[in-house]
Amino acid sequence: MNATSKASWMVAASIGAIEALKDQGVCRWNYPLRSLHQHAKNNIRSYYQAKKLSAQSSSAISSKVNNEKLKQSEESLRKVMYLSCWGPN
Repeated sequence: MNATSKASWMVAASIGAIEALKDQGVCRWNYPLRSLHQHAKNNIRSYYQAKKLSAQSSSAISSKVNNEKLKQSEESLRKVMYLSCWGPN
């Protein structure tokens, strides 16, 4: 067989296989598969959004703690400066 004949047989066999799958009801799975894929995409997106919000809230708590530590260290420095300038000689 030459290349053209082989190619035409391949095309015919492929079309036959597709038609056989259609007859067996594989096309009926198209909607449930698309629905499942869409559901998975939405859930993954919401999971990453929740994770992102959790990271933002933890960074906000962390920044609040850092601000408190900064205030304490500034107060301590202020006290040291006051005592070094006006404290007992």
